[in-house]
Amino acid sequence: MVARLSRFDAVIIGSGMGGAMAARPLIDSGLRVLMLERGSTVARTPDCWAPDSVLERSPHYSVESAFRVHGDDPGTSGSYHCVGGPAVFYGAVSMRMREVDFSAPLDVRGDAPGRWPFTYADIEPYYLWAERILGVAGRESGDPTAPWRSGPYPQRAPDLLGPARLVWDSSERLGLTPFHLPLAIDFTGKGARAACVRCGTCDGHACALGSKSDPGTSVLPDLVARGLTLVSDTVAVRLLYRNHRVTGVECVDRGSGFRWIARGHHYILSAGALASPQLILASGLAQANPAGDSVGRTLMRHSNALVFGLFPGVLEGSRSFHKQVGIHDLYGGEHDRPKLGCIQSIHPPPVGMVQDRVPSWAAGLGDVIADHSTGLLVIAEDEPCRDNRVTLSRKHSDRFGVPQGVVHHSYTQRDMDARRSLARVAGRILRGAGAVFTTCYRIKTFSHAVGTVRMGEDARTSPLDGFGRFRGIDNLRVVDGSFMPRAGAVNPSLTIAANALRCASHLAGRASLTGPRDARQDMWTELRIPMHVHGENGREVSR
Repeated sequence: MVARLSRFDAVIIGSGMGGAMAARPLIDSGLRVLMLERGSTVARTPDCWAPDSVLERSPHYSVESAFRVHGDDPGTSGSYHCVGGPAVFYGAVSMRMREVDFSAPLDVRGDAPGRWPFTYADIEPYYLWAERILGVAGRESGDPTAPWRSGPYPQRAPDLLGPARLVWDSSERLGLTPFHLPLAIDFTGKGARAACVRCGTCDGHACALGSKSDPGTSVLPDLVARGLTLVSDTVAVRLLYRNHRVTGVECVDRGSGFRWIARGHHYILSAGALASPQLILASGLAQANPAGDSVGRTLMRHSNALVFGLFPGVLEGSRSFHKQVGIHDLYGGEHDRPKLGCIQSIHPPPVGMVQDRVPSWAAGLGDVIADHSTGLLVIAEDEPCRDNRVTLSRKHSDRFGVPQGVVHHSYTQRDMDARRSLARVAGRILRGAGAVFTTCYRIKTFSHAVGTVRMGEDARTSPLDGFGRFRGIDNLRVVDGSFMPRAGAVNPSLTIAANALRCASHLAGRASLTGPRDARQDMWTELRIPMHVHGENGREVSR
């Protein structure tokens, strides 16, 4: 074992979309940054395309620290632990929230109304920056709800493939206005990464070629090359603090169980909308925040469903990528129109998912369904309810000593009605495209979870201020999806990315981050697990 003695200006917990993007402005400013990641690096090999690599079947899906879930979907929920976070398995749709999402009043049940502490105009430059980092491919026309933009997409979205054309044509016949979904995928191959080969395994799989722009492929390699120290297979179990400042992160190596403390001058938490409030609560930080009782509350996850259509013949291009069409005619939320949400085309259910949900004798149906079906994803905004929350178990802890997280979540009648309304339209589109049978499957995961450590102007109800600073603690920011006071009705990844860039830019632009001499002593960290360290950001010392 080799010890490294390193000095860091900032420590980031989590390498997903929020953590990776937050590192960018700090590294750009020449700061020394340590990033802690619970999972390991995803090997980008043809095995990523295998049925056993999809979603919960992936070796990077872990239940070692599973959340206990109460409410609409009781049971347990695991997490994706890997360099790049759960965005490694996302479907690459990278949409800005609509202007109305930032301006419409919020009705938070059982709580004072929450409001965004900034406008769309404030975050727009960071949306553009995030799109350029991810190389988003889009088109600037077609979406009837698209917000204004100050610059073009880095790439032009490709022409429609296979069943996406059927969905587009059927939507137009119904009087709807389909548009090209913006996708964080490299379709050109002009850079360091390979061009997309239009496989049908984008959503739910890690990209075998690295063409999909997740943090593990499009953000972190460059940052590591420029000085970021990324330590993987490391669990953050507690934030240490005194005198309104975090003084260190107690860490455990997943393999050896070795415990150590990571220290820096500033700390950025981006463990996810479930794990971040869990860590805050387990560390006792909520008691220092004037809105401490709101930590973990107002959990939102979107009211989502998949609608699949079965077609009598084999669909041309059924195995190709065709998550390309968006429909926002029912988005709503302005001019007295009720808020519903969006519809997006999506590939057939992955073979691995079909095999998990049918009897063993019918496992071969996965291939048949893939050739004869296509689908639509419906995303309805869910109301931020105070009683939907993350708490801690009083009896159970994981093997690292972290109290088990307990999730309480139930949809309101309005949430379910909005989902059903969108699903009915999705079924009409698929039947108009030629489907002889449609079925609706409600999504029960927390893949779009947001809102548990929300931003706001009211210090009594919002744990974070408008730049992600955790009230009551001078040197802690939260930049994952938990910051959002409202979920909107689009995929949250781009908004998480843009806000992380905005918050970290604010931090990097402040006066000296190194602090007084006594504070600098807290920034020295011993890294004694070199097999998990990526990049060189320190000097070796003997012991």
